[in-house]
Amino acid sequence: MKFKVDLSGLPAIDSPGRIVILKSKWYPEYVESMATLCEEVLCTHGYRDVVQHVLPGSLELPLAARDLLTLDVDKRIDAVICFGVIVKGDTLHFEMISNECMRGLSDVGHEFRRPIVVEVLPVFDIQHAADRAGQDEYNKGIEAAVAAIEMVAWRRSVGA
Repeated sequence: MKFKVDLSGLPAIDSPGRIVILKSKWYPEYVESMATLCEEVLCTHGYRDVVQHVLPGSLELPLAARDLLTLDVDKRIDAVICFGVIVKGDTLHFEMISNECMRGLSDVGHEFRRPIVVEVLPVFDIQHAADRAGQDEYNKGIEAAVAAIEMVAWRRSVGA
């Protein structure tokens, strides 16, 4: 099921910090499509400091997020957004990578108290990734940018 995200009501972010986008190198045509539209939405809504990093795979995303947030002593990073595609094969590799990636990113978000937006797509068929990374209003990169902006605004509104 596809959902179009409404960009019209996004909150304004006063003094936006940095957004970090972490990308798995696998299936770059889909990962790059999501990351590109994500950065476009972020920039349209006030973010000028968006940094992207390419990593060996989705399993490496939690460590990279933890490393960057550890080094962020001035707390300039408002959110980390992660993109990847994991395709189901004939072994348990899919389940192991998907589960550990999500668990690890959740742990990092709680540890550092910063939004970690995850659009790592665990799919049964590569067409499912193509459907979610197309050049249209249903691209998951748009959804990720909206989630990051809304979480940053909400956290600031409650003094977090």
